[in-house]
Amino acid sequence: MAQAPQTTQNFVPIQEIRDGVVILKTGGMRAMVLATSLNFALKSSDEQSAILMQFQNFLNSLDFSIQIFVQSKKLDIRPYIALLEDRYKEQPTELMKIQVREYIEFIRTFVESTNIMTKSFFVVIPYDPPIMTGNKNPIMNAIPGRKKQTAAQTTANADQQFQEYRSQLEQRVAVVEQGLVRCGIRAAELGTEEVVELFYKLFNPGETEKPIQIT
Repeated sequence: MAQAPQTTQNFVPIQEIRDGVVILKTGGMRAMVLATSLNFALKSSDEQSAILMQFQNFLNSLDFSIQIFVQSKKLDIRPYIALLEDRYKEQPTELMKIQVREYIEFIRTFVESTNIMTKSFFVVIPYDPPIMTGNKNPIMNAIPGRKKQTAAQTTANADQQFQEYRSQLEQRVAVVEQGLVRCGIRAAELGTEEVVELFYKLFNPGETEKPIQIT
């Protein structure tokens, strides 16, 4: 008997992304925090020692595991070049057009000859609750007129469970963000759109990328 072909979804461990939370097929939940970087090499030796000590204290204070994910990618200069091309068309004098054109060629040549990489830093925060299950009671499902009510109750219970588990996860996120702030690192939790965009870029590295900014 021929086996059914494997689809891409079979290799992706994500069940859904809801309210900024990644829900895995195993039932686990993950939140993602975007963190800024530090110019550590520019710090004095005392400042470096203080940062390392604070980061060590932060890690030792956690009673749950975290994952630090560093995304390195080649800088996509095409949106910037397109912006300069629009500015080129708006220049009122021929001299300004020549200068803009020379600048465009300089940027394009420089990027083509040098690999300019950007790095983004993420902290993945886990929470593994009991697996959320619906009402499987065959007696309740067999009572006439109760099918729709049972389905509605099941949905309501699942939503309530999700919010309770998400609250536990958000407490962990707050602990991580506060710990990073004490290290001099700004952090922001990703929302649903940002998480979807991040995973889309991971699975489609050839697409034009847009950086995620912390406001």
